[in-house]
Amino acid sequence: MSDKNNKVQVIWGIALMLMGIMVLFRIPQVMPRIKQIESFSTSIGFIRFCFYFMAVMLIAGGGKKLYRYMINPSQDPEPADK
Repeated sequence: MSDKNNKVQVIWGIALMLMGIMVLFRIPQVMPRIKQIESFSTSIGFIRFCFYFMAVMLIAGGGKKLYRYMINPSQDPEPADK
C-alpha cells in the first residue's frame, strides 16, 4: 500500500507544480481582460498579487511533495501517537 501511496503523492506533486507554472504563464494573458471589468479595475494590483501568490503556493506545495519523496521514498510517515 505504501508504494501505491508514494506514486500517488509523486503524481499529485507533479500536478501541483505544473498547475502553478501554467498559472504563471496565464496571468499576463488574463490581466487585460480583468482590467476591462469596471468593478475589478480599481483593485487590479491586489488581484495580480493573489494570482502570483496562488501560483507560488502551488509550485511550493508540489515541490515539497516531490522533495519529501526524494528524501524518504520508502518509509511511511511516523504515526501521530508516537
